[in-house]
Amino acid sequence: MNTSTAASFGLMDRVASVMKSAKEALHRRKVYNQTVSELRALSTRELNDLGISRSMITRIALEAAYGKNI
Repeated sequence: MNTSTAASFGLMDRVASVMKSAKEALHRRKVYNQTVSELRALSTRELNDLGISRSMITRIALEAAYGKNI
């Protein structure tokens, strides 16, 4: 009985880990999409005032969501 209980905890830990990873991935993707959407909604003049060109939007969104410097 102890062996099956230990195996159940191992399985439950793995399931919990997968669920946590999926939740984090969804959150990061939401941040990415929101950042892209908000930056694309700005006019070229507003982006220029911020020192951002349209070609930088994807990179900025990736950095905001995933912390990646490309």
